Amino acid sequence: MSDQRLGILEQRRIEAAFAKGIYEEMAAELGKDRAKAILSRAVVKLAKQTAAEMAKEGPGGEPSLEHFIALQPLWTKGDALQIETLRRDATRYDFNVTRCRYAEMYTEMGVAELGAVLSCNRDGAFCEGYDPKLKLERTQTIMGGATHCDFRYRMEE
Repeated sequence: MSDQRLGILEQRRIEAAFAKGIYEEMAAELGKDRAKAILSRAVVKLAKQTAAEMAKEGPGGEPSLEHFIALQPLWTKGDALQIETLRRDATRYDFNVTRCRYAEMYTEMGVAELGAVLSCNRDGAFCEGYDPKLKLERTQTIMGGATHCDFRYRMEE
């Protein structure tokens, strides 16, 4: 894994600055709900495409739970997330995020209402694009007002 990649937090900061302007223009023309729905669809599509490309970097060009976990430093780079690992084995990876600088950044940028669309929204879509057998269950997020995000990944047989 190359350290030369831009951390996801910095990438999201750049994207959010750009998305804010587009969202505001769409909201003025179409209303906030439609603008948010369009932005959400675009973000999900991009997440799936990015994940499919990253999956090709796995051992033998194949996705795996271990490779997926090995990608996590991209998301945590720059102390972007504070994570408490609960379970990690051949088919499960469970953790809680106890601090999310993504949520903090979106609030600072004045786009807190778009935070879930720009970040949280990607997580399940990323799994689909990475490997359809990789499933995410998450019932709460810091972005949504919870004390922590509960990520529960499972690789189906």
